[in-house]
Amino acid sequence: MKLFFTESFIRDYQALPDHLQKTVDGKLKLFLNNQRHPSLHIKKMQDPRDIWEGRITKGYRFTFQMEGEICILRRLGTHDILRIP
Repeated sequence: MKLFFTESFIRDYQALPDHLQKTVDGKLKLFLNNQRHPSLHIKKMQDPRDIWEGRITKGYRFTFQMEGEICILRRLGTHDILRIP
């Protein structure tokens, strides 16, 4: 699997404090190695575009779509991002 970072995801990432960026880095490494790891809490969103969400921390999420072997990372942030994934 390869990761593709959208401009929105990059902006969201850069707006995070350093300690959360490090947490995101670790979770994305875990995601690359095991998409079904229980700590990621991966689940499909109720969205017709086949968008999924995963957990970074209790309060932070990331959204993504899969296109074959490419994972498109869409958004990153608090639960508010889930309104516009």
